Amino acid sequence: MSQTHDQELTILLNALALACKATARACNKAGIADLFGLAGEVNSTGDDQKKLDVLSNDIFINALANCGACAVLVSEENEECIIVDQANAGRFCVAFDPLDGSSNIDCNVSTGTIFAVYEKKGAGPASAEDILRTGNDIVVAGYCMYGAATELVVTFKGKGVHGFTLDPSLGEFILTKADMKIPEGGGKKIYSCNEGNSSNWDEPIKKAVAAFKDPKKPYAARYVGSMVSDVHRTILYGGIYIYPADAKSKNGKLRVLYEGFPMAMIVEQAGGVASCGMFKGTIQRMLDIVPSDIHAKCPVILGAARDVNFVLDQYKA
Repeated sequence: MSQTHDQELTILLNALALACKATARACNKAGIADLFGLAGEVNSTGDDQKKLDVLSNDIFINALANCGACAVLVSEENEECIIVDQANAGRFCVAFDPLDGSSNIDCNVSTGTIFAVYEKKGAGPASAEDILRTGNDIVVAGYCMYGAATELVVTFKGKGVHGFTLDPSLGEFILTKADMKIPEGGGKKIYSCNEGNSSNWDEPIKKAVAAFKDPKKPYAARYVGSMVSDVHRTILYGGIYIYPADAKSKNGKLRVLYEGFPMAMIVEQAGGVASCGMFKGTIQRMLDIVPSDIHAKCPVILGAARDVNFVLDQYKA
């Protein structure tokens, strides 16, 4: 991390790594520490909060707000953005989902954290406007997956995608996957989506998924229900991850700032393609959209160019 040649960014990344370690420990001890189940509250987007949602959110807020490198924090679990006290503020803004896939917690399926880091616009007081920008302005994006192993995947703009695995005996992340790339040619033929929503999809998405299931050369279907796990597999093995808009959620369901943008940046840096499909009347590259508010949503289509471009071709037909 010191190779960033930016001391403040190094401090921020160390704070993120510390929060990931603490969250991994909480996930590992959830059954023993009675951290399974609902907390009795809902988050900013109306989802029921699990106990681990609340704990992981507190962990990340405490780590980031007190590291001296952050000015603005946006969390899925908080309705409003958090403006760090000027005396302890730095020059970065962080959007994060502290525990993605938390509906899987109680059955011990992989969950994860997703984050995106922006540099504050100017020297004035911090505000939400410092983070309501296109994904092209992201400085660092990453995710941490809590599964059989704890893996932290990070990308710096133009510097590739790199994977680190937490060594429990050292308490440190060790570089295990340098310069991660989606397999050349698109890799394995895998499609990943929640087909329970298929009756509400638009026709191009239905046609694309039907083609993936062509009995002559069918793709394999793989869907965990945790974006971190599904995207991680897509980067390593190839294929496509789809969470489209539908008749019930016309703007999609995944949040732009702390789900869509960071995953789009990681996938593009790994040699893939990330699109919203047909969104607000036009086919859009995901990183080009401008979020209207901190919890704005968008459709997500990302993965190998072979498969994403095939889906986009259905809109052009």
